[in-house]
Amino acid sequence: MSILLTLLRSLFLTILISFIVPIGLIAGSLGICCVIGYIPGLESIGQTGLTDLWKFLAIFGAGSAVEGAIVIGLTCSFAAALFDTYNFYSYQHSNNH
Repeated sequence: MSILLTLLRSLFLTILISFIVPIGLIAGSLGICCVIGYIPGLESIGQTGLTDLWKFLAIFGAGSAVEGAIVIGLTCSFAAALFDTYNFYSYQHSNNH
């Protein structure tokens, strides 16, 4: 029973962290583009970066940038959960031999 709880705790933390990190990076990139847009002489760079990032996210979200960010976060979470499950399985079997 403790093995199952260990796996579930590890999976929960892995999924949570691997969802938050890409969302944080996307939000940070959007924030940096917004801040660059307020610096005199760099307004066009900030605006271009913001527009391009918004379009990039819209590709993954079927036209919605917010949905695109969520899809990227969920995909990262799924991949990390698969890796964590494999790692847990591999660790369990390496201790038995």
